[in-house]
Amino acid sequence: MKKESLQVTVFGGSKPQAGEPAYEQAQKLGRLLASSGYTVLTGGYIGTMEAVSRGAAEAGGHVIGVTCDEIEAWRPVKPNRWVDEEMRYPTLRERLYALIDSCDAAMALPGGIGTLAEVAVAWSQLQTHASEPRPLILIGEGWENIFATFYENLGEYVADPDRRWLQFAPDIDDAVAQLGRLGD
Repeated sequence: MKKESLQVTVFGGSKPQAGEPAYEQAQKLGRLLASSGYTVLTGGYIGTMEAVSRGAAEAGGHVIGVTCDEIEAWRPVKPNRWVDEEMRYPTLRERLYALIDSCDAAMALPGGIGTLAEVAVAWSQLQTHASEPRPLILIGEGWENIFATFYENLGEYVADPDRRWLQFAPDIDDAVAQLGRLGD
């Protein structure tokens, strides 16, 4: 995938904190994406979003934080300090679709309910051709295990061609390498 000016959305959980392995990995992902010339989009707040934003900003990259009023009404957070540009929406739904619609590729680090929802919506948008084809790379063994179980138990509901939209990477380095090979 040609890197100049392309935007990569990174989904992930809000729980990781500085110094924890998950935070360090997310920070590394931000750094690698920015060093490769990508603009990085995150949810703009804490945890993985902060770590990816921080890594990208510290590597000299451009960071877009996609934020919303509903999250700030639910949880006392503000955009993290590494966000260069804020895209703000009133609702969580608008924020979610902005993260999906504004990117040329998406990646997901481990996360909880919100991250699972982001992956599911992005995948559904690809399946129904509501989004232009784009990479959706899920990082870590957890995602691969989740979808292996999903296919094993409910696989008859997912056509084989629709499975192609999900790409799996065992780690950060492999995910960035996969993204870089897409335009080759």
